[in-house]
Amino acid sequence: MPAPGGIPPARPGRLPGVGSQSLAADVRDAYRSELDPGQQSGLICWLAFTTTFAAVRGITYSIREGKGPFGNLSVGGEHLHHYMWGIGMLAGVGAIAIRGEEEHRRHPATATAYGAGLALIVDEFALLLDLRDVYWAKQGRISVDLAIVGSSVAGTYFAALPVLRRVFRRRRERAAAAAEAIRPLGDTGMAV
Repeated sequence: MPAPGGIPPARPGRLPGVGSQSLAADVRDAYRSELDPGQQSGLICWLAFTTTFAAVRGITYSIREGKGPFGNLSVGGEHLHHYMWGIGMLAGVGAIAIRGEEEHRRHPATATAYGAGLALIVDEFALLLDLRDVYWAKQGRISVDLAIVGSSVAGTYFAALPVLRRVFRRRRERAAAAAEAIRPLGDTGMAV
């Protein structure tokens, strides 16, 4: 039962109002209350893009260096580039967009598939542009990586900004309420 002022009672070893709700719970609450369904889909899409792009970069570098459990996937001696999987994912999302129910269009799995599929394609954009396997060519590879990583992180940040603001505001309010609740009784500013 909350104490006066709406502060939940502290668990043993904790200050009242501080840490009574996990950061994950604060993020979940802010996500649900601050973002409409379209914004939720946008945030999930950016998170999927950023995560997939970073994972693909890590995996491809490990394959090139011969480290880790990963290897190239080939069929009949032909390497299967990961942009193919991205095209397949975007085709599935397109089918849902055209024929799917509204609840499927706004489903987190649809946003995840779109963001991940787009990252798989963007990661091999130079190959699609030149129609030659220039994936590891030095011409601009680092600058392209940095530009894509920077834009994906920025997109994710701006899509998540309403959630981040709400979480930080709630945490500050709880900390202030907790500090007020534990202020010594003699520290009221009144003469005794």
